[in-house]
Amino acid sequence: MEEAGITANQLIIQTYNKKGDFTLGSTGFIVIAIVTSLLSFALAAWLYGWVKEQPSSNEQIHRVSGYIRQGAATFLNKEYLVLAKFCGVCAVLIFIFLPSPIWKGHILLNFQMALAYIFGALISAAAGKIGIAVATIANAKTAEAAQKGIRLSFLCGFRGGAVMGMAVVGASLLGVALVFWLTGDTTTLLGFSFGASSLALFAKAGGGIFTKTADISADLVGKVELGIPEDDPRNPAVIADNVGDNVGDVAGMGADLFDSNVASMAAALVMGAALDQTMGGTKNVSMVFCYAALGLLASIIGVATARMGKNDNPTFALNSSTYVTTAIFAVLTAIATAVFHLEWRIWGASFVGLLVGVIIGIASDYFTDDAKKPVQLTAKASESGPAFTVLSGVSYGFISTLPALIGIAFSALISYKLCAPLGGDYAMFGISMAAVGMLSIVGMIISNDAYGPIVDNARGLAEMGDLGDDVIDITDSLDSAGNTVKAVTKGFAIGAAGLTVIALLGAFISEVNEAAVAKGLVAAGEKYLTGFDVMDPIVFFGMIIGSAIPAVFSAMLMLGVNRNAQRMVSEIHRQFREIPGLKEGKKDVIPEYDRCIELATTGSLHELIPAGLMTIIATLLVGFIGGVRAIGGFLTGNIISGLLLANFMSNAGGLWDNSKKYVESGHNGGKGSDAHKAAVIGDTVGDPFKDTAGPSINTQITVVSLIASLMASLFLTLSLL
Repeated sequence: MEEAGITANQLIIQTYNKKGDFTLGSTGFIVIAIVTSLLSFALAAWLYGWVKEQPSSNEQIHRVSGYIRQGAATFLNKEYLVLAKFCGVCAVLIFIFLPSPIWKGHILLNFQMALAYIFGALISAAAGKIGIAVATIANAKTAEAAQKGIRLSFLCGFRGGAVMGMAVVGASLLGVALVFWLTGDTTTLLGFSFGASSLALFAKAGGGIFTKTADISADLVGKVELGIPEDDPRNPAVIADNVGDNVGDVAGMGADLFDSNVASMAAALVMGAALDQTMGGTKNVSMVFCYAALGLLASIIGVATARMGKNDNPTFALNSSTYVTTAIFAVLTAIATAVFHLEWRIWGASFVGLLVGVIIGIASDYFTDDAKKPVQLTAKASESGPAFTVLSGVSYGFISTLPALIGIAFSALISYKLCAPLGGDYAMFGISMAAVGMLSIVGMIISNDAYGPIVDNARGLAEMGDLGDDVIDITDSLDSAGNTVKAVTKGFAIGAAGLTVIALLGAFISEVNEAAVAKGLVAAGEKYLTGFDVMDPIVFFGMIIGSAIPAVFSAMLMLGVNRNAQRMVSEIHRQFREIPGLKEGKKDVIPEYDRCIELATTGSLHELIPAGLMTIIATLLVGFIGGVRAIGGFLTGNIISGLLLANFMSNAGGLWDNSKKYVESGHNGGKGSDAHKAAVIGDTVGDPFKDTAGPSINTQITVVSLIASLMASLFLTLSLL
């Protein structure tokens, strides 16, 4: 406990302070966080029961939905088996070396760290399993509910996604609260965060490779070569495509945002605990748990009250729920700040982070919504051929990075300046609380994001179940809203990751300074590091290498998709060639769906490990060569380059996807035209951008930042330079 600067006396719940004002010690806020987490689990259970009780009687839909559910479960089980081996090796290494080598006599601390790492990985894995379980039920319910109208169908899709939102955020807050309460050690908390991040890195990468392998293969052979509909059951890759939506956009994105949420709280608690140790009390730690709990409470209220209005516009309904949740959080935290006498400047930093998150989402929406000019102009360019489709998407994708990066920059600057007058390290703590603020409504964000693949699957099931054009039109409308909102949630996730890793850079400096005092390199109260001079050649060395890592990481993932998709295209061709009557659509002729699922699974598991290992090894090499200054530069370069590429790829991919859908809706020649074929090729390029490499960069940045903080003591004493 003492290592975090928190004594047992300070953890006792207090009723009144010396002035007679009502207040709570940090234990009080931890208890509130735990209770709020349990409340979110209760809501998730109710939503799951509600979705499951919705009627479904179409035999074809039931059968295909079963294929999807079985394929997703098979992939996750195989992926988690591979990741269990990786996490087991990491846990052993952590036990031997962290927080200090085991031969130095702190065996219990090392065991505690390894246990926290495993706990983080297990919770992250469980969140993915829960999301898949409900999403593969909700897709069929959403499709059949569309026969009764768009409102019930929307509610099935949204509430199915909300199970994931409530479970993921509840688990992240509960995990952080329990680890901190039981250990009181922020370094152990970083170990828990690293467990969540390392699993999320591979889960997002593996799911992304799987889903885009199937999506690209199905589109190229089905739409471009044969001119058959997107979800035509004749296509052998169509079930794998639907499985991929779940393992990539439900389990993968859930793990990504779970990781970001845990990392933001961990970074804030590292700096908050250090401030509390210097200034006395537990005010700053209390503030982290207070705001995180109120953010989850706001999401619970937002999810429970979400409905589609009279205008029957699903995009408006989803965005309105986000704005309502934002307003609720702002009001609740303002009330808590006044009642518990917390620091108003910190509240201001949190509110700035939340506001900028919404602004980044709006900017992403502009570049990816088919009602806006960039998508429409890209669709128009498709009339001249696929080269112009690609050029337009790349260009608008690069332009789209400016507002997002300006937002992150201003959020960091304003929160820093706002909290600097408080003295000490409050300026960096302000940035970490801006990240907590931006991620405060992550429960609603995940709910919106998981809604997307559910309604996407529902659209395919409606077509395969022959539910009629009216039902397909409804599910098309829901799917279009999912694509638009998914672009917003990805922009939000990237922005949140940006602030989180800036906060983790501050946490790294705190860890280095604590290690330097412990090793006698500086006197107690002095700082070994206050920042990084970019003109220092060691810092610059790290910065150059760090800036290259996201590009290489992205390339390795996309080459994995490329290789895997080529194998699947060959398999689809084989089935159309060798299965009599398949291409003609003869009755009772069924493709070998399982062959495509198995091929996507095997290929993605083969491809997911190298890219993740490359980033981890590069971080360790730079740290042991150049020490903590080189790592400071490495993290800085990695953050800047990573945020730029993540925003570019996410928005460009979303723009190409919606340009294709805009053409398919009857514009610029419509389905089957040359513009349509060009738009499909643009979407094929964009698929691994937006669903594999782009969102995986968020986790890559977080992973290297956490490794730097955990290894700070070793980098400080064992480097070559």
